[in-house]
Amino acid sequence: MSNHHLLYTNEHEAGCDEAGRGCLAGPVFAAAVILSSNTIIPHLDDSKKLSQKQREKCRSFIEKEAISWAIGIVSAEEIDKINILNASFLAMHRAIDQLKYLPSHLHIDGNRFKNYPNITHSCHVGGDGKYAAIAAASILAKTYRDEYMMALHSHFPLYNWKKNMGYPTLHHRKAIHENGLTEHHRKTFKWSFGETEATLFS
Repeated sequence: MSNHHLLYTNEHEAGCDEAGRGCLAGPVFAAAVILSSNTIIPHLDDSKKLSQKQREKCRSFIEKEAISWAIGIVSAEEIDKINILNASFLAMHRAIDQLKYLPSHLHIDGNRFKNYPNITHSCHVGGDGKYAAIAAASILAKTYRDEYMMALHSHFPLYNWKKNMGYPTLHHRKAIHENGLTEHHRKTFKWSFGETEATLFS
């Protein structure tokens, strides 16, 4: 797989993306990445299109080759206080806060963003498949979050987070139905079960 289809921005611009927005448990993670237009990262693409092995390889390339990169995290407890949309923006802001160099412009994956002080931004739906810096951010956010959820799994094995990463799979929802919520679950998310699911649990 080649990444010739991805657009490279200049070294004064950062790409941002988040992971874990649709999960029932765990924090939301975001990454901000500044890449040079001369940096070619093999197989770089939207993290959803890559295998775990490819994402890990890309991640080590990104960490070595990026001009700057950073991760921002917002906990489940904070998500419950400010809602998941605001939490996604906050996670991106926290990642941008930690960059070694403040970029002059931000490329955001998605269609909405909350202004970061004194930096312009543009939103791109499907940006992780269009811009190299956003694709890189999507890979870092996803791999760091997956690692975190796999570590949590050892303390809460009933929910199978090492496989579902906190997403609402049938197994995960069934485990919540049978064992209740943990401190890492997002309490404000909807916990209703449809009729079909209810019969599966009876």
